[in-house]
Amino acid sequence: MEATYIGINMWKQAVEKAKSTDVDKVIAAMSGQTFTAPSGITSKMDEKNHHLHKSVFIGEVKADGQFNVVWKTPGPVKAKPWSPFIEGNDKKPDEPVKK
Repeated sequence: MEATYIGINMWKQAVEKAKSTDVDKVIAAMSGQTFTAPSGITSKMDEKNHHLHKSVFIGEVKADGQFNVVWKTPGPVKAKPWSPFIEGNDKKPDEPVKK
C-alpha cells in the first residue's frame, strides 16, 4: 500500500512539474522525484531508470502481529535494475532502451 501511495504522489508531483498529463512530459518530470511517506521515510525515483530507491528494514514479528525494527539503512538504497543472481542480466542495460 505504501508503494502505491508513494507512486501516485510522485505522479502528481511530476504532473505539476510538467504542467501537463502528456505521458512523455510526465515521464521526463518523474526523474529524481522524492516523496516522504506517512512513515517519515523519503524515497527517490532514479533519474535514469525510474526504479525507486527506498529504505530497507529488517524486523521481527511481535506476538500482537506488529513489528520491532531491529535494523534499518540510514536512508534510501539505490535500486539495482536487474538481479545479479539471474543469468544474462549482466548484459541488460541499466537505463531504459529509447524507442
